[in-house]
Amino acid sequence: MDSLFSNNKEEKMKKLMKGVAVSVAALTALAMVSCGSKKSAAVDIELWYGAAASEAGPIPADWVGYQIVKDKLNINLKLTNLPSSEADQNTKINAAGAANTLPDIFMVSNEVYSTLVSKRLLAPVDAMYAKMPNRTAKLYDADSRAFTTIDGHSYALAQPGSIVRNEGVLIRKDWLDKLGLSVPKTTDEFMAVMKAFTEKDPDGNGKNDTYGYGAFLEVSAPNEGLGRRLDPIFGAFGVAGTWDLSSAATAGLNLYKPEYYDAMVYTKQMVDAGVMDPNWLAYKKDDFRAAWKQGRFGIMREQNAAYANEGNYKPFDNNFPEGEWIVVEPPVGPKGKSSAGTYSQAYRMYAVSAKAAKEGKMDKIAELLEWMSSDEGYYLLGWGKEGENYILNNGVPTTKGLPDPSKGYTESAMIPLTQLRNMVYYNGDIELASRYPTWYSKNGKEMSALKTLREMQAKSWTACIGQDKMPKPNADVKRFYEQGVVEFMTGNRALNPTEWQKFLDEFNKIGGKEWNDAGVALAKEKNFIK
Repeated sequence: MDSLFSNNKEEKMKKLMKGVAVSVAALTALAMVSCGSKKSAAVDIELWYGAAASEAGPIPADWVGYQIVKDKLNINLKLTNLPSSEADQNTKINAAGAANTLPDIFMVSNEVYSTLVSKRLLAPVDAMYAKMPNRTAKLYDADSRAFTTIDGHSYALAQPGSIVRNEGVLIRKDWLDKLGLSVPKTTDEFMAVMKAFTEKDPDGNGKNDTYGYGAFLEVSAPNEGLGRRLDPIFGAFGVAGTWDLSSAATAGLNLYKPEYYDAMVYTKQMVDAGVMDPNWLAYKKDDFRAAWKQGRFGIMREQNAAYANEGNYKPFDNNFPEGEWIVVEPPVGPKGKSSAGTYSQAYRMYAVSAKAAKEGKMDKIAELLEWMSSDEGYYLLGWGKEGENYILNNGVPTTKGLPDPSKGYTESAMIPLTQLRNMVYYNGDIELASRYPTWYSKNGKEMSALKTLREMQAKSWTACIGQDKMPKPNADVKRFYEQGVVEFMTGNRALNPTEWQKFLDEFNKIGGKEWNDAGVALAKEKNFIK
């Protein structure tokens, strides 16, 4: 009896456990179906992009990136190519803003950006930076964030366009070595070296034919006065470039600052001491470059590729096989200031609509952008499909060796595949390696315009973001400014405090002050100064 009871009990227990197992299995299956359903509900992200080569046409509908983004990020990506002209882009975006139909993320010009912010149509992106650590490290530095900051918040993601800080101060190291001199650091030390280069026959040819510093008048809107070739001198006094955009308190033309006069005095001392190549006022760019290749002077400001690319350096190498230039820090002035010059980064800005934020898409957009800057996204958007559009050679894409050369990323028919490359390019070494190949000079020195660029960028510079957008002076003001500072250098006008003040008074009378005031007002309006 006990045995029968025991058997019945065990049988009931087995049936009970079997039922539980079935129920658990059913619940598990239901959960799996539920999870699968959630995964299949991909997030729609609409992106309006600025094409890298608009004339080549939009990204094709069968682009492999669509499926990769869907599979890896669970995003349905919809791409729209913005019009090629900025004016048409602005019209399209303004119309979408007015209708509250802005896409989730879109490229936006600085002109439209502030308007959209004022209308509360853009979402703050401050929290996105930390969610994209790889992309942020490559593309969004402090200057970038400051450029998009309004009232304490960043409303767009600004990434670099053109290469900046690609010039620097170079000095003839072989001349320093021959004369037993160290690399100069201060303005006094630079003056001493310039005099030695001028007076002590550093090239050893027994002729009085060398000078300390070489330049020419390379004047532009951001570099008025004596031009950017002398910016390292003016930078030592804290007044490199046309404008001071460092703060609202100091904003305005550098010309008005007492330190500008001090920089003029130092430059005049260079001229009077004969350490400046006397042809500097007559040189054009080609003359200047021919002069340094002929050994005329030992210190200059020059561009990385114009100095270090093989074709540009060869004439100097042929003339002076043992000659050697090195990149050095710009001189440090009496108040500790130092700058090779000013720079203003051109940015491509992408904004996230307030509508997208309200729909909870911010994290997905950050995930998409972070993927773009991953190795997979970077190479796909930048060069296409590996093995089909490019082959990696030491990490650098090349079309050499492709099975079908007609599919190389440089071919016209393939360009639409890389229309998003400007969303990932950051002027990194991979992008620049083919433009700046390494080679060796006659004395065996490794030459690389890329390494030279990185050296120059690491030196002291002055950020002047927005300087290229500042108002231009009228013709009379421009002529008076440029002719006036040259007259002080040539001695046609005495350089002393009294004459300098007269010059500034005359400058104001013909419209200089109006130009200054218009510039400060614009800088505030465009958020160039804080």
